[in-house]
Amino acid sequence: MVIQFDIAHSINANDAFRAPLIEMLNEKLDRFDKNISHLEVHLSDEDGPKKGVNDKRCLLEAHIAGMPHVVVTNHSDSYKQAVDGAAHKLIGSLNSIHGRLEHDHKAAKQNEGVELDD
Repeated sequence: MVIQFDIAHSINANDAFRAPLIEMLNEKLDRFDKNISHLEVHLSDEDGPKKGVNDKRCLLEAHIAGMPHVVVTNHSDSYKQAVDGAAHKLIGSLNSIHGRLEHDHKAAKQNEGVELDD
């Protein structure tokens, strides 16, 4: 899984800033590593230089082969918390998608052996 950051210009996003976020995302999304080809992490401060509550925004966009992108957003007081919350939402979405795909796959397998009357 390739992780790419798209960070607002006002944020000092050096390697020391990104490294723990990359580690957290790799750890949390490890189960889906083979499914997610590319993960975009969009970070912004919605209040700019002003101090605010829940003003740090993380949007995660997971690219999965053969499927529409899965996009989640989370707001929090810090970027780490915003990324953590977005990762939890993404896991929930991916679990839901995975469950639906497995259900559809099982239903298709069951229908393969059924002969239809004309």
